[in-house]
Amino acid sequence: MRIFVLGVGATGSLLMQLLTQQGHRISCGDRDPERATRFLGKASTIPVQKVNARNIQSILTAASGTQLLINACPAVLNRVVLRATLRLRAHYLDLAAHLAENPFQAEQLRFQKNFHVMRRTAVITAGIAPGLTNLLIAESADLLDAVETVHVRLYEATESDRPVSQWSAEVAFDEAVSQPRLYRQGRFRLGRRFSGRELFRFPAPIGPVPVMLAAQDEVVTVPHVIPMRTMDAKIGGADMEQLRRWYRQGRLKRSRGLLPSQFPRTPTPGTVQQLLHRGILRNARFAAAVVVTGTIQGRPTIVRWDVAVPSLYALRRRGLLCSPIAWATAEMAALFVKHFPRTLSGVHTPEALPAEVRRAMLHDANARGIRLIKRVRAAPLQKRS
Repeated sequence: MRIFVLGVGATGSLLMQLLTQQGHRISCGDRDPERATRFLGKASTIPVQKVNARNIQSILTAASGTQLLINACPAVLNRVVLRATLRLRAHYLDLAAHLAENPFQAEQLRFQKNFHVMRRTAVITAGIAPGLTNLLIAESADLLDAVETVHVRLYEATESDRPVSQWSAEVAFDEAVSQPRLYRQGRFRLGRRFSGRELFRFPAPIGPVPVMLAAQDEVVTVPHVIPMRTMDAKIGGADMEQLRRWYRQGRLKRSRGLLPSQFPRTPTPGTVQQLLHRGILRNARFAAAVVVTGTIQGRPTIVRWDVAVPSLYALRRRGLLCSPIAWATAEMAALFVKHFPRTLSGVHTPEALPAEVRRAMLHDANARGIRLIKRVRAAPLQKRS
């Protein structure tokens, strides 16, 4: 396919390398072409066009002739990019929702009719979390006769002497100041930031970690597709603990705006190398778990998936100077493109994709180094809440 990637940061630049390996014809655009070129590296032959993603005409000019537009920009730009994609009569893929107008419905779903009428496909929230986590929830639901509860648990930790963004500073700030979404007793509601603290055991080498409620897109898309009673998402690790401290100190407010001292720009590969060499940045880890409780022939059952990705140290040994989150998001986005369901018109979340597509992606994810471990065991159902 002819693919245009909008947003050439840590994730977008790596994604383009993966798509090139798949044999696609890649072009790209970014608001800062010089910085984007540093992400791509000197060996890259992909030219970067200057594009204002807030301006439809700017996108149309740069992406003319594309068959698939990948939106790797901050999610606040989703609606503009979606409108541009429809004008281009192209397919669409993005990595996250913004949830500004309606906190309980992804804004991309409002374009369902437009894409259906045009016979084009949009796959949304197609990264690692959301994205892979949605696929794992759907796979768990297929094993169960009925779903009772769904819990998404994430771990993010950066070992550094100062804040180092694992992904876009804009995205990190938006999630940090947003209220968590919850699904309780079949209804959506907002939770209190950094509440619901509990101890969750991740596989070694991480182990037990306190996790807290966080704003995650899975919670507002999955219950629309898979019937259940309860769903939430919590995050733990050093990065979340730092955000919690700033919140309790009154230093984490939307009204204060994005402060570079708290949310610095995503480091380019060259900057990562410098930080590692100077000992300021030592390592970073990311892990995910999905725990789904339900019944099989009336018997209470728990299906748990654990997701392990290489640490920053392990990625560096492979010659990759990017965060585990950026690497995993790019790898999964590339798999969503590889298995892109072009015959399905409309807007689709990962959990709504056909079972054969989901399973092919999970197989490929394991092959690409995203380790998936599934456990199924009988257990009492959790109390309804």
